[in-house]
Formats: sequence, C-alpha cells, structure tokens
Amino acid sequence: MKIDKRKIIQLTSAILYNMNFGGFKNATIYTGQLKKICVPGLNCYSCPGAIAACPLGSLQNQIMSARGFGGMKIKFPYYIIGLLILFGTVFGRVICGFLCPFGFIQELLYKIKTKKIKKSNLTRKMTLIKYFILILFVIILPIVLLNPSFCKYICPEGTLQAGIIHVALNDQLKSVIGLLFNWKVIVMVVMLIVPIFIYRSFCRFICPLGAIYSLFNKVSILGLKIDNDKCIKCNACIDNCLMDVKSVGDRECIECGECIKVCNAKAIRRIVKK
Repeated sequence: MKIDKRKIIQLTSAILYNMNFGGFKNATIYTGQLKKICVPGLNCYSCPGAIAACPLGSLQNQIMSARGFGGMKIKFPYYIIGLLILFGTVFGRVICGFLCPFGFIQELLYKIKTKKIKKSNLTRKMTLIKYFILILFVIILPIVLLNPSFCKYICPEGTLQAGIIHVALNDQLKSVIGLLFNWKVIVMVVMLIVPIFIYRSFCRFICPLGAIYSLFNKVSILGLKIDNDKCIKCNACIDNCLMDVKSVGDRECIECGECIKVCNAKAIRRIVKK
C-alpha cells in the first residue's frame, strides 16, 4: 500500500498543535508561554490539547483591543498581522493543504463513499463568500461588538475541538449552555456533513484564514510551478483538481500536489521560488 506523505504531515501537524494531552483528561486549557505564539493552521486556542494560539482568534482579539473609540488610543495589531504576512509569504496556501487540522478532517470525511457534488462555475463564485466572512466576522464585527465574532458564531472547528469537549467533561457548563451553544453545534454538524459530499467545502467557501493565505499564493516562497516548455495544455491538472482552481497556484490552489500525479507531461513540480 502506497503511503500518502501529505496525510502523514497533516496528521503530524494536528498532533503537534495539540500536545497538551493531559488537558483532554481534565478539560483544562493550557495557558503557558507557548500560547503567546500562533500555529499556522486553524486550531482552537480553547482546545484542551492546544499548546499555541489560533491565528484567527488572535487576530480578532488584537482587533478588539485595537479599537479606538471614546478617546482610546488605536493600537495596530502588528504582531498577528506580521505573523500572518510571514506565514503567507513563506507558505501561502501550502498551510491549507498540509498544516490545517480541520482541512485534514474534511478530506477524511470526503472519503466516505457517496455521490459527490463536483466543482462548477457556481462553486467558483461561492469561493468569494470566505472574503465576505473575513471582512465582516473577523474585522468589522469584532470592532463593533467587541467579541471574536467568527469564533463565537461560526467556527465549527472550535466547537468540535473545544466546545463539545468542555461541555462533556464539565457539569457546570452543562447547566448553563443555551441558544448560542446549540447554534454552534448546528453549524458544526452542517459543516461536518457537507464535506462528505463537497470536497473541503469549509475551506473553499467559509474559512477566513484560507482567504488570507490565498492573497499570498502568487508570491509565496513555497509552491507549485508549471514548466511551460513541457506543458501540452491538456488541462488534466485543472480537470482533476477538486478545488475551484482556474490555474495551478491560483488563489484557490491549496498546493496539495495532486496535479503532479495526473500530469502526463511531468510539467508540474514543487519549487522554492527565487
């Protein structure tokens, strides 16, 4: 049986992000020095196993603290913006393809045998939704409502990785859960069902972190490159890709490398861009 190296990397990154194994036993949250830094992928800060912070959660929290109303001094969120630029310029959406635990979960769900909904012009247009969510739920609403709105109202990964675990292991939380938690569970269930039929649907249509990293895909140091001298324009790379790409390495490409396997001309390779 051929070993899928990318799956090994995805699983390894998920384990490394969540090495506070004792937290799962006691439903406690690690608050040590490592929590001051962020992992590159989507991984909930409140997960009992998480040893570092989530970049989306950190971005929202810094935006909240940076709000400048009522004479308050505006503080630009230099740290997290700089970190996202660093991650983006080095990796781009390689992070989505290799280093995101929730992307890994969705890929496993897609392996369930059932009829699939293939990509189309409609799904390509739907990829724009994640930019709207980025602007509204990660930037605007945290400023206006002073809460991490994406984490609070949408993020299914946080509910799966943290909310469910904490409620299951904490009797006090069970007695106070209400409408918001029930809403988050509904969102989570939907976000876990849809990927069975639509490949990485959360990544493609919803994820603000993927939206951020997509802005760097053309300039990231790591990525895929087509050798135009070898390319025979057969379009096998695009036709066989499950993401909504129009060209290898565009904003919707997660740099997974599946196109390399189907390119009969051997015209696609991984590179470190100069």
